[in-house]
Amino acid sequence: MRKSADVASVKADLLVVCLPGPPGDLTGAVADVDAALGGRVRAAVADGEIDGKAGAATRFHSGSALAAPRVAVVGVGEGSAEDWRSAGGGVASLTSRVATKVVAIVPPADAGTAEVGAFVEGLGTGVYRFDRFTTSSDAPAPPERLYVHSAAVRTADLKRADRVVDAVNGARDLSNTPANHLTPTDLADHAKALADGIAGLSVTVLGPSKLEKLGAGGLLGVARGSDEPARMIVMRYRPSSPARPGEVLGLVGKAVTFDTGGISIKPSNGMEEMKMDMGGGAAVIEATALIAALGLPVEIISVVPATENMPSGRAVKPGDVLTALNGKTIEVINTDAEGRLILADALTHAAREGATRLIDFATLTGAIVVALGEVYAGLFGSDDEWTRLVREAADSSGDLAWPMPLHARYAPLIASQVADLSNSSNKRQAGAVYAAQFLREFTEGVPWCHVDVAGTAMVSGKGTGFGVRLILAVAERLAEPAPL
Repeated sequence: MRKSADVASVKADLLVVCLPGPPGDLTGAVADVDAALGGRVRAAVADGEIDGKAGAATRFHSGSALAAPRVAVVGVGEGSAEDWRSAGGGVASLTSRVATKVVAIVPPADAGTAEVGAFVEGLGTGVYRFDRFTTSSDAPAPPERLYVHSAAVRTADLKRADRVVDAVNGARDLSNTPANHLTPTDLADHAKALADGIAGLSVTVLGPSKLEKLGAGGLLGVARGSDEPARMIVMRYRPSSPARPGEVLGLVGKAVTFDTGGISIKPSNGMEEMKMDMGGGAAVIEATALIAALGLPVEIISVVPATENMPSGRAVKPGDVLTALNGKTIEVINTDAEGRLILADALTHAAREGATRLIDFATLTGAIVVALGEVYAGLFGSDDEWTRLVREAADSSGDLAWPMPLHARYAPLIASQVADLSNSSNKRQAGAVYAAQFLREFTEGVPWCHVDVAGTAMVSGKGTGFGVRLILAVAERLAEPAPL
């Protein structure tokens, strides 16, 4: 990071200056650029070509007027964090068309850590591409460096933003990786590798024999149809001085590394996207490592049940009864409602291992996609105060979540005639709600939130990393001492 600069002397392949929307008089760096370019920016504003809308980026060639050969004027809208993320994404779009090794931004004087950090996140996630299995590409390489010319932003703040980008993109990599290259065992190995060298973070992986001893019948039942053994990944972060001693944040993430639907098999069209049915688990793993790497004073236990859901002669069948880790019996009505079966065991395990607050993230129901689309995740909660905190964290992080109802009158939807519970209902109503109602049965009375990310974690056949920033925002709130 460089503390200050005259825009004319900034050396980069692309110089970025920012404009609010709607634009008023040009001031600061954007005014300096306009002067150097002979009023071209002002003329574009007058023509309506540049309107300051968040994420709208216009590129100018500077000739010899500036040290940087190209300049981007990007809109930051009303200046919210989400607007600044959009601005970063708009600049990322420009770099995808022309080779750009070095980007430099001269933000307005009133832009601080939050705004510039959000821009860095938007740029870093915007230039992401998953090309591990591509043997050749004509697309320009993403930028190698970003320089921020601002006296108001510290190097440490930029490093934090870089780490957030790495974690979000890491979760995207996991979701996008084909199932033959990311088995439950591979996912567990990844979690262990992430923990190496991070103080206070440890990983324990429970295999079939230990899961049998625990009585994790939900996870083992789903895994029965696959040749790949199930794994329960348990990550623990113990900071030396937690801000709230005795409080433990429990994170649970669904990780079905491939979901055929089992005996209740899915349609073949689009089934390849079911490699992303572990988006919740990916977010939990990456976010846990991120929080530990940042050294936040929040004790965490994260539990990620990982399995494939496959049809075979050993696979669980509709009508079978499984016994979950808490001893409750579950009639399997639909084998494609497998996520709630593995989460049941994981939630109970996290609570019994000391979690005092729980959040689970899961690509759980198509019903939530119908209800909320790809903008908001569904947020369910058993405790008003805890749900309010998670909702506020969602709003601030950009990983948006909309509150959904839970009520005792939904209980008949998870009733079974032969067991304590059923994993699905034959009534086509409130699908996301009764899935959450089912999960609540396994939370051991601990304040709990369920985040259904089926519409937000996998969009247009690609993993988004949704949940990483939300989890970080929750942890940052818990890193503050409890109010008196």
